Amino acid sequence: MTDLASLLEADALAAADRIIDDFGHHRRDEYFSGFAPEATFLFHNVARRLESRAAYEDLWRGWEAEGFRVLECTSSNRRLQMVGSVAVFTHDVDTTSELAGAVETARERETIVLALAKGAWLCVHEHLSTRE
Repeated sequence: MTDLASLLEADALAAADRIIDDFGHHRRDEYFSGFAPEATFLFHNVARRLESRAAYEDLWRGWEAEGFRVLECTSSNRRLQMVGSVAVFTHDVDTTSELAGAVETARERETIVLALAKGAWLCVHEHLSTRE
């Protein structure tokens, strides 16, 4: 692997890790800054595809209005695949969250697709499914 390829891979992985860390600490604004405005989202617990970061932000604000808060997020079984200026990050994720006073842990599988644009890696698609 060339030095440039190694740097690109390290930067893509760092971008994915920032998204996961910001999510796990419920840093909403920082979390959403890791997504391109045109990013799309497929979540097993949402009946439709979300067509933009703004649509996901609206949904998130609605969850927060119901008492939603992420308490912890653990990433394991991680893999990063580089395809030119696209990185596909897959992992298992265990998320502990609170909603309306009830705490639960979800065991899920996630794909984060990142694209390099203007020197920055941003998520352009996220897919979340159950792991049980």
